Amino acid sequence: MDEQQFLAEQFEANRTHLGAVAYRMLGSIAEADDAVQEAWLRLSRSDTSDVRNLGGWLTTVVSRVCLDMLRSRRSRREDPIDPHVPDPIVSREPSTDPEGQAVVADSVGLAMLVVLEMLEPAERLAFVLHDMFALPFDEIAPIVDRSPDATRQLASRARRRVQGAARFPDADLGRQRLVVDAFFAAARRGDFAALVALLDPDIVLRSDGGVAAAAVSAVVRGPEAVAGRAIMFSRPGAEVRPALVNDAAGVVVTVDGRPISIMGFTVVDGRVVEIDVLADPDRLGQIDLTELGY
Repeated sequence: MDEQQFLAEQFEANRTHLGAVAYRMLGSIAEADDAVQEAWLRLSRSDTSDVRNLGGWLTTVVSRVCLDMLRSRRSRREDPIDPHVPDPIVSREPSTDPEGQAVVADSVGLAMLVVLEMLEPAERLAFVLHDMFALPFDEIAPIVDRSPDATRQLASRARRRVQGAARFPDADLGRQRLVVDAFFAAARRGDFAALVALLDPDIVLRSDGGVAAAAVSAVVRGPEAVAGRAIMFSRPGAEVRPALVNDAAGVVVTVDGRPISIMGFTVVDGRVVEIDVLADPDRLGQIDLTELGY
């Protein structure tokens, strides 16, 4: 086996992990793929004969690439003023019986990704690598050009912001699904009171329709406002197909077999505390929905 083939095999063995790091760093499936590909290019051009831990080396490279992308995003002010919903990861819903209900332990919900996007790039990197992937601070420090103690402070500051803002869904996926199903049943009936009863007092609905659909993009707060919007935008001809959205109960909404939105729900203590809606047709076209038959 020549060196390039060996490196290619080692890279493929680490690809899933690298993609998970990049997705949590960037909140974009396409950008995460770009970061992983850039890591491969750098690996293929580098002399790694002295590298003892190739997986760790690749994680560092991907992290640096992601950090540069986040900083570039900030400097060019790419993020729109309108609400931005991170790219969802959509999959077929597993069985809701207790034995088939294992929720992926290290999954990251859309609500968490939204909070991560509020962090400074270095804070996000320190938090993701340490709190989500258990990398020690002395390995993270060189990536952000800080001392281990300063890197620990970055992660601590990020952690406080995350704990103060992020809501974590109920572990019982079956319970989540019952609430989401009840939400759509009430919306179809136009039952305002039933909708309000399902929503947390601090409910936030974030809808991202892209630049071409400003009317769809909005941040709506409060049970009454969210219930009113749900009834207003309920379409009789729409099909609501259950799906896992970032390993939580969600749906793909279609009209005439064409996906028009992906909705992720955060259900806490039996009530919906956050709804994230991606309705941008350009981005929807880039989401892999083949597992659901699209």
